[in-house]
This record gives sequence, structure tokens and C-alpha cells, in this order.
Amino acid sequence: MKSLKQELQDRGLLFQVTNEKIFEELDKGGKKFYCWFDPTADSLHLWNFIGFMVAIHIMRRWNKYIALTGWATWMIGDPGWKDSERSFLSEEVLENNQKSISNQIKNIVKNLENFTKDKFEVDFVNNKDFYKNMWILDFLREVWKFITVNNMITKDTVRRRIEDPEKSISYTEFSYMLLQGYDFAKMFRDDNVILQIGGQDQWWNLVTWVELIRKKYDWQEAYAITWPLITDSTWKKFGKSEWNAIWLDKNKTTPYEIYQYFINTADEDVERYLKMLTLIETEEIEEIVKKHLENPEKREAQKILAYKVVEIIHWKKEADLAVKISDFMFGNPENRIATLEKLNKDEIETFKKAMWGFDYSWENLFETIVKSWLEKSNSNARNSIKSWAIFINEKKVWDFNLDLEKEFLENSSLLLRKGKKNFRIITKK
Repeated sequence: MKSLKQELQDRGLLFQVTNEKIFEELDKGGKKFYCWFDPTADSLHLWNFIGFMVAIHIMRRWNKYIALTGWATWMIGDPGWKDSERSFLSEEVLENNQKSISNQIKNIVKNLENFTKDKFEVDFVNNKDFYKNMWILDFLREVWKFITVNNMITKDTVRRRIEDPEKSISYTEFSYMLLQGYDFAKMFRDDNVILQIGGQDQWWNLVTWVELIRKKYDWQEAYAITWPLITDSTWKKFGKSEWNAIWLDKNKTTPYEIYQYFINTADEDVERYLKMLTLIETEEIEEIVKKHLENPEKREAQKILAYKVVEIIHWKKEADLAVKISDFMFGNPENRIATLEKLNKDEIETFKKAMWGFDYSWENLFETIVKSWLEKSNSNARNSIKSWAIFINEKKVWDFNLDLEKEFLENSSLLLRKGKKNFRIITKK
């Protein structure tokens, strides 16, 4: 196995480090590190996944990962790059989000253990427990004493809010970074957690917390590592689709949607993403890309990337289904109905969700087309039928009075298509 520093550098996952001595410590194993997660939603997204891959490489060297959910910090809110203060979330919502995120991480770790045959050590911590019995005076003595206001207002996101007369920052948000700093200091003192990892936009915060630990604990050494902010070759932020963020919860973003996101990766980006987001050895990745570039129109490298990412997040079954859905929609049309007939009930539901399908409620042909959002009105649906653009189970529809109920396959599914690429799976209960 490569040294950790070499691994992260080869994969483009290393941006900054406070002290390179940390790599020697992590290569020895037996150390603890953490990454902080924001519980503003009940799911992580692809941007978090990059940090998770950094954590995996550290864990594979027998180090223990602490997944810290920032419940207490988000009760206050991060000033970030917003122009105004964020809305608070209720305790009930934060609790639910924290549980959902923890379950997602557990599932991904389980998938990776099955895949690598390694055993990973992971603990889940909620920073709510750090503050629930703390008095404000204790906090002032523990943290404020060691961090100057002069230092805090040099942070770009804070300074911008202070200097612009149209904006402002509350004392609550100003204190956010102090809570984050105390998180690290407390885990360093109580559990010997020596490293925090984060994105490069968190560098200022991470360096500040390392300095806080030095001041509080007689210049003992803590460390920080960041991974780079990632954009694609068009400078579009990684992890964003045309419609929204790419979530790791399959109820928010289906495994097929994740698969298609990576299938559409530009040739200029595919090698970088394979190195960052999969565990394929870098030497093998170079061979994959070399072979891919001989016939780039086949998108072989993108198919491997898409499959491997879905496999890590949702495991093999979902990755296989994503491939099957993609082949169904974009492969040989002569095989579609045969494929649909062989699907079991769970697979049909997955197909249906990926294609924005729905349950049949005895609508007529026009109503079904409109319900599917393939047309906006019955008259538009009629015109599409007249122009031979509507297909049921891959047969052109010409009869306005077609009895749809008789068209369902034995497994109670039906394929509705408009044109070449607009599909809907309809099921009958």
C-alpha cells in the first residue's frame, strides 16, 4: 500500500496540510480523526462524498474515523457566504437529520467493508452533547480567552458582512466559529482526536482550531488536512445537476440519476473523478482512460466511474439496476419489452421512479398522456397521436379509443413513450 500522502496526492485529494508530520502518524495507524457534517438536510450530497473518500483512505491505514454532526453549531448557523442570517431549524428537525446522516454513513461504510474486505472503525458523535451542560461563563473561559476578535474579523465571510452597510452579522453567527473550535479542542483533550479534515474553503477555520489547541494545551500538536474544491472542465461546481444537488439518499436522488450524472462526465474530467471517487488503483485508472480515449464515443470510462460510485453509495444491486435502466432507455429498443416483462415487482418500482412513472387509475389514453407530463392537454395528446409520436409497449398508437387496461403486461406494467427518449413506466395495482 502506498503512503497516505502519496495516495492522496495521486488521487488529487490533497490540497493543504498544517504539518506533514501527520502523514507519518497516520501511516502508522491507531490514530483518531474527524470530519464535520452539516445537519441542515436529512441527507448528505456528492460534495460530502469527496470528503468521505478522503476519510476512507485514512481508515484503510487502520485509523479511526469520528463522524461529527454539528447539531449544536447549526442551532446557531454558519455565516458562510450568505448575505443574511440563516433561518434556524427546530430541534426535532435537527435530530431527524442527524439520525438520517448517521445511517447513510453506516450504510456506505458497510458497502466499503464488503467491497474491500477491510474492517473500518467509525464512531458517531453529536456535538449537542458537548454543550448541553455547559454554562456561558465556562464557554468564555474555555474558548473566547484564546481567540481574538481581531483574528475572527479577518475571515472573508465575516469581514464582508461587517463592511457592507447593506448587510450585518449577529453575535450568534459570529460565535459559530468558536463552537466549531471547541468541538476539536474537546475531542482532542478527551479522546485524543488529533486531525480534522475538510474542504479547502474551511482552511481558515481549521488552522484557527489547531492554534486554539496549541494555546490551550501547552503547544501540543493537532493537525488539519483539506481536499480541493472541485469544479468540472466548464467550471461548474461538482455535485450539482441541472435540477438540484445530487443527494446520497435514494429517495431524493435515485441511484439511476447518480449513474446518469457520471455517465455525462466530460472526457476531460473522467480520469480525475475516477481517481477521486473510486478505489480503483491509480495505475489501473490510467489504463482505463487510455483505452477509453481510443473510442471515447463508447464512454467506457464514464460507465466504470458511474457504476463504481453508485456501488459505493448504494451497493451492487442498485448499481446493476442503474445499468439496466440506462440500457433499457438508450440501448437496443427491440429488447425493451422483453426486459420489462422479466422485471420483478421491486425492479419495476425502481424503473418507474427513474422514469417518472405512476400508478394507473383507469384514465383514458389522453388523460394518461397528460398525467405523464408528456403533453400539457388532451388536445396536444391527440395531436401527438396523429403525428405517430406516441408508443405503447413499443407499438405506435393510432387508435384514440385504445383500451389501456388491455395493454398491461403480465407483471402489470406498461411502457409509454413519446418520441425517442421520453419514457414512462405505468403500473396497475
